[in-house]
Amino acid sequence: MSQPGGLLDTVRTFETPEGVSLGIRVAGPLVRSLAWTIDLCVRFGLYVVLGTVIGLLGDAGMGLMLIAVFAIEWFYPVVFEVLRAGQTPGKRAMGIAVVHDNGTPVGLAASVIRNLLRFADFLPAAYAFGLLSMVIHEDFKRLGDLAAGTLVIYRDPPTAPSEAQATDALPLIEPLEVDEQRALVDFARRRPSWTDGRAEELADILEPLTGDRGATGTRRLLGHAAWLLGRR
Repeated sequence: MSQPGGLLDTVRTFETPEGVSLGIRVAGPLVRSLAWTIDLCVRFGLYVVLGTVIGLLGDAGMGLMLIAVFAIEWFYPVVFEVLRAGQTPGKRAMGIAVVHDNGTPVGLAASVIRNLLRFADFLPAAYAFGLLSMVIHEDFKRLGDLAAGTLVIYRDPPTAPSEAQATDALPLIEPLEVDEQRALVDFARRRPSWTDGRAEELADILEPLTGDRGATGTRRLLGHAAWLLGRR
């Protein structure tokens, strides 16, 4: 997509079945490279600490060190992406995050796929294939993103009202479809533009999900949205 004048447009808009539009900004190669560099430094620091501790074991510690390096290299990004709303320390520092193509929080399966395919992105050296893929793809996707159906986007500061910010995050009572997750997050983001009555009217529709109606139902929806956004 491009804007008049030839400027690159990195905003992608999705529409839920309820007719709600959700816009996200796709992150480009430069900011992603900076995030990767920060994560590389974090991993290096872990290796130094582990190497110092395991080194005390002498030759017996070599096997443990190899296992630790394997685990960190392959599962460091997965753990953070799944448990920290799509953000490794490097991504958090740069204000970006991994999400599904439809803008919903990345899941375990997608995170594992995109990170296992880093070896393909690395080929033939220095992440050449991955950088080439990002440069030629309109959504800056590397090979792992293409296989996993994920995007790396800018994580804008929360724009939910003070009511939502003050609400404790509540885990979902039951799993939701991706479109339902998007609608729930958009409910929290659009809450400032509605009257209390309108918000409660919409919350009443979702009584089967929250078990409450009215103002209590609204607060529970905001709590579920906060949980989906990673404020846990």
